[in-house]
Amino acid sequence: MDKQNNPSELTTTLHLAREDKGESHSSAHLENILAEANEEDSIVLRKIMSGDGEVAMIYIHRGPSQGSRFLITSSGASIGRAASNEIFLDDVTVSRKHAEISVSGKAFHFTDLGSLNGSYINSVQSTKHHLQSGDEIQIGKYHMLFIGAQQLTGEK
Repeated sequence: MDKQNNPSELTTTLHLAREDKGESHSSAHLENILAEANEEDSIVLRKIMSGDGEVAMIYIHRGPSQGSRFLITSSGASIGRAASNEIFLDDVTVSRKHAEISVSGKAFHFTDLGSLNGSYINSVQSTKHHLQSGDEIQIGKYHMLFIGAQQLTGEK
């Protein structure tokens, strides 16, 4: 059999980002996801959004473990396939120590820790990103929504 046609010879990294790069990650997108969430999830997520910005939440809105919520406090959170991570993602395309969310004051920052398959923020491959409420993080099959306090117009 020709080596090029043999699926067992596949050694390239998979590009897992969705192709809808034009998708809006605005407050309307966030509201659509909240509308699709069950009532309990919606209430919890809206409390985080109306909070003081000291805590945030990761909400898995598509993929395995859909509906799971992870509270992010001032100590941040590690993300990966190892069970020791605060956000455990059970998928072979996820590295053991894939990424982390760190906190500086009321700012939340995402950092990919050199994972093999990468991380995508709002459908764009990213190694570092200042997270805003409504940002979608994709790692492997997991589509997660970052929920933080909403800034009021004119607030910095």
